[in-house]
Amino acid sequence: MSVLTQSSQLAELGVIGAPRTFDHVKARGSDQKQSHPGVSDWTPSFHIKAPQGWLNDPCGLGYDPSTGLYHIAFQWNPKGNDWGNISWGYATSKDFVTWKLSPSPCLVPSTVYDQCGIFTGCLRATDPHGKPGALTHIYTSVSHLPIHYTLPYVKGCESLSIAVSRDGVTWERQNCNPILPGPPSNVDVTGWRDPYVGTWAAMQTKDGVAPSQIYGFLSGGIKNRTPTVFAYAVDPNDLREWKYIGHLADVGLNFYPSRWSGDFGVNWEVASVLTLSDDQGVSRDFAIMGSEGCVHFDDIPRQTGRKMAIDKRTSRQQLWMSLTLRPKMEMQDESEALAKYSFAGVFDHGCFYAANAFFDPNTSLNTVFGWITEEDLPDHLRHVQGWSGMLSTPRVVRMMTLGNVIRARHSDLKAITSIEAELNTKGSYTVRTLGVQPDQRLMKLRNKARNTEIRDLKLYHDATVPLQTSKWEVKAELAVNQQCTRVGFAVAHNADFSSETIISWEVPSETFTVERPTPYDSKINHGLEAAPHTLFTISDEHSNEMEEPLRIHAIFDMSVLEVFVNERTAISTRVYTPVNRCFGVRFLAQADQASGSSFNDDPAAVLLHANVWDGLGA
Repeated sequence: MSVLTQSSQLAELGVIGAPRTFDHVKARGSDQKQSHPGVSDWTPSFHIKAPQGWLNDPCGLGYDPSTGLYHIAFQWNPKGNDWGNISWGYATSKDFVTWKLSPSPCLVPSTVYDQCGIFTGCLRATDPHGKPGALTHIYTSVSHLPIHYTLPYVKGCESLSIAVSRDGVTWERQNCNPILPGPPSNVDVTGWRDPYVGTWAAMQTKDGVAPSQIYGFLSGGIKNRTPTVFAYAVDPNDLREWKYIGHLADVGLNFYPSRWSGDFGVNWEVASVLTLSDDQGVSRDFAIMGSEGCVHFDDIPRQTGRKMAIDKRTSRQQLWMSLTLRPKMEMQDESEALAKYSFAGVFDHGCFYAANAFFDPNTSLNTVFGWITEEDLPDHLRHVQGWSGMLSTPRVVRMMTLGNVIRARHSDLKAITSIEAELNTKGSYTVRTLGVQPDQRLMKLRNKARNTEIRDLKLYHDATVPLQTSKWEVKAELAVNQQCTRVGFAVAHNADFSSETIISWEVPSETFTVERPTPYDSKINHGLEAAPHTLFTISDEHSNEMEEPLRIHAIFDMSVLEVFVNERTAISTRVYTPVNRCFGVRFLAQADQASGSSFNDDPAAVLLHANVWDGLGA
């Protein structure tokens, strides 16, 4: 590990200020051919992908205590590189970092009730009667296609089925299938699929049921009314027994609280319902869902005239919502929703979708995987590549609580709909929101990587750290001064930094962006990724005010970039370049020269602490 604290030390380890070129790196990369990318050029090294062909939703996540193995499955077309023939591929891991991938599916369409597909589902680390020593997949069995929220719903097209494994490798469908033939008969649905099973503390308290009670949730929508989650009480001693208790939310069609929360569309997919608590013991219920049929997106970045990535993708978003159960006295009849909207946000602002969660008994945390799509790659390149899509790195979700918040950088706290702002007796606020960050076990990827560390660097000029691979990680913490207009870092895709991905916070508009390089093929979508983001000012016990630092955590694996900001904003994207390596990280800060302050005396930002790991590997 290299540690840097003064500008005069930077050159010793190849970390230099302006100008932003590396002669020694340029020479080493000068023989790189700008060739047409081959099949393996964008292949990830530590993200899960299918052996070949199409991959989408993560499924069947869980831990088997009898073997010490984590299990994960995914929707997979083993016969082609387009959607179709949806089966379940799967992988196992002992350390949550290195995964053993099966070359063949664990479930394939083969019966009357699932002849058209094995759609998304979950895993219980018991047999169907709640006994240990076996694993049970609960999945959506599909007998009719197409299924889409824009089409009339065909009764019986989606049903609920189970498959059991005694060895974690072979899976047997049960004679009782399907355990549910379809949605409630009195509800006109737009979709009904993707089961998630877990505990639900608020409902258990409300109904006075045993702590062992579990609940099942299926995603979809009520036609011409609302997207929602259909909730069931499930017998923990007989996973075949599901009793419908109502729909979770009724927010209306294309509910759009603000740019901070996203568009909740007309149909939900792969919803997980979690009860999360903070360090003070305060709990809230959260639903994490994929939202279909979105029409509203954040227009502030678009107003700058830049091309947005979302404009060329499917109209959907990965969102979350905090919901509060309604007292029984408020409910007039069974057609009303079980809960009401509290606050909401975007779980990931990029090409991440179909988030699926599970409770990890080893960490006592809720962990989420998602589908990183291949939508930005045109078919003529995607088909040559031979595979499409991958799973994200694992993320931990929790309820984030910030005490004694005075204000945000620019926005009124009441206008930020992705937070709960509770006024306290001191006139400040307790702010709560959904927190998301990479699973800490990913730090094992750094074991053999080259680490450069920087401390207390005033960003008078750009400061650069060389890279030699396309497998890197950056964690940076920056103090952002009031005259700052943009702060972050850029990653070079060639030796002279003329092609770079810029990861930065645009301060005046409170927008965090990932600006990808001009694509070498005009049909590649490298539009702007953007997310609303702010920094909060907090007062201490002596009434001293201090704004939180900007914390950026980015992980890159060959072509997939996952960015986390202050553990509450996430953007995942793909970067397709013709050279299979990166050349350097350039930390940057820009100031408003009209402020009248001297840049040399008062820099736009200070890089308080940063680590750059180059050469990540499982």
